[in-house]
Amino acid sequence: MSMQKISVLLAVTALWAGSAVAEDKPIVLGFPLGLSGANSITAPAVVQAMELAVSEINDAGGVLSRKLVIELADSASSAAGAQKAYDSLVYQKEVDAIISSEPSAARNAGLPIITRGKIPYIYTSFYEGRSCNKYQHIDGWVPQQVVSLMVDYFMKDQGAKTFFLVGNDYAFGRGLLGDTNKYVTEKGGTILGEEYNPIDASDWTAIVSKIRQANPDVIITSTAAGAPNVTFTKQLRAAGLTAKYGSYALDEGTAKTLGPDAEGIYLGGSYYTSINSEKNAGFLKALNDKFGTETKTPNELSVPQYDAIHLYALAAAKAGTTDTDAVVKALSEVTFDGPRGLVQMSKQRHAPLTMYLAQVNAQGDTTIIKSHPNVDPGEQCPNL
Repeated sequence: MSMQKISVLLAVTALWAGSAVAEDKPIVLGFPLGLSGANSITAPAVVQAMELAVSEINDAGGVLSRKLVIELADSASSAAGAQKAYDSLVYQKEVDAIISSEPSAARNAGLPIITRGKIPYIYTSFYEGRSCNKYQHIDGWVPQQVVSLMVDYFMKDQGAKTFFLVGNDYAFGRGLLGDTNKYVTEKGGTILGEEYNPIDASDWTAIVSKIRQANPDVIITSTAAGAPNVTFTKQLRAAGLTAKYGSYALDEGTAKTLGPDAEGIYLGGSYYTSINSEKNAGFLKALNDKFGTETKTPNELSVPQYDAIHLYALAAAKAGTTDTDAVVKALSEVTFDGPRGLVQMSKQRHAPLTMYLAQVNAQGDTTIIKSHPNVDPGEQCPNL
């Protein structure tokens, strides 16, 4: 055999071997998550949603004939923790993509690492809006999808005129309440107070005292998901204040743990277990089948995470590769029909969503009061 033929044969053999290795190599998804800190209360439900989505995809044959695997890193619900988590996932674990449910401060700390690492990123938390990055897509809600839903209900249906706004002192708290302040004022309502507590604070005594003195018709909160919702609600209830209470950030699972203190709270979001659909019923059954008595209540943080994993899988399959540029392009084009309904991150890397106003009952369950389909996220990232 000539040297030329041998060289060709060796090249073909190497190409085939490389392809075989590529097909056997799993697709690694990185998940920075607040396993400690303020978000640790909601983290278990998010982890279960992740595990369910990955198992569903792998059981169906994986993506591009490759299995998905989970690489989890504790972001400690903070900016400093996120920097370490993202850095580890991108540069040490060399993940193929990152999907995260965490506070805005953690997202903002991680984005420079995403940019340097040049990998696809899906942010799944509801947030204050207008976070734009060439590698980022977002399937959680933004203020344009929830503020009018909640404020209009209080003003039009409940006759409320005065409001007191309470948040944690970071991007989400100030961003969402800033939009709420503006909207209430435009609609002829009055803001009697707007107060903020650090994200790791647990004492709300001074703010509750100011609420008592102001005596508003409605209190609306924009706190970090998890611990701040618990501490504020318990201290508010202990003070005996009777104003109507709406929360942008209290998740359904945490509401259950609050017991009677959660009764009557109004919630705005894109997912509740009481959504009456075949897809949601199938999702809830699948969770229970997989985790049994250990099943955590799915919520506004865990379900978008579940959706995002399926969206990534669809995008990689559509692109025919895990190459970053191809996957990022496909993420704007694919649609997943899941527990929240159809989700497509097609509007400037954000998703139109069906939005719900719900109220917590004495058992900690939610009753949907109003629903608005296909609510547009508005102008978010016009230059992407």
